[in-house]
Amino acid sequence: MNLIYLIPFISAFIGWFTNWVAIKMLFHPKDPVKILGITFIGIFPKRQAQFAEKLGKLVSAELLSFQDIEQKITNPKNMEALIPQIDAHIDHFLRVKLADHMPIISMFIGDQTIAQMKTVFMAELQELFPGLMKSYMNQLQSQLDLEKIVIEKVKGFSSDKLEQILNDIMSKEFRFIEILGGVLGFIIGIIQVLLTMIA
Repeated sequence: MNLIYLIPFISAFIGWFTNWVAIKMLFHPKDPVKILGITFIGIFPKRQAQFAEKLGKLVSAELLSFQDIEQKITNPKNMEALIPQIDAHIDHFLRVKLADHMPIISMFIGDQTIAQMKTVFMAELQELFPGLMKSYMNQLQSQLDLEKIVIEKVKGFSSDKLEQILNDIMSKEFRFIEILGGVLGFIIGIIQVLLTMIA
């Protein structure tokens, strides 16, 4: 058998292997290793702090801002979704808890009075709730720094944890890159064989 026909398969293996090594070098070595005076360390372990800072800025500025959370919480539609629960709680309070704690007053409160009181309470809550939540969110924002929390969390990840997260997200893409390296290597090998045969 003419060894020239093995060239595409050798090229395919080299293409796959170099891409596999390149992907592994994203995460390994996890700790600095010196070889012939040159220090080697995986790209993600080396850049983990910078990655954490970029991710922290992205999350706080683009993905999850306090303004977004505030808009969701104070949205009238979300308040409307809570009304049945609040109504049921107020009803239970007026019919059961009030009777337990203030039995004399509860004797003078009938269904009509309870309905009127619930209407007043619900109207007051609907007016109070958005301002109350806005005030709470402002207080929470001064106490919590989303960017700092994300940065500290990502910086605190072990190299194994970071590799696991990125592999979970991009395992298909990594596999595609490996296969693509093999396919391109095979095509280059075929071209080399054709050029050799033509010459």
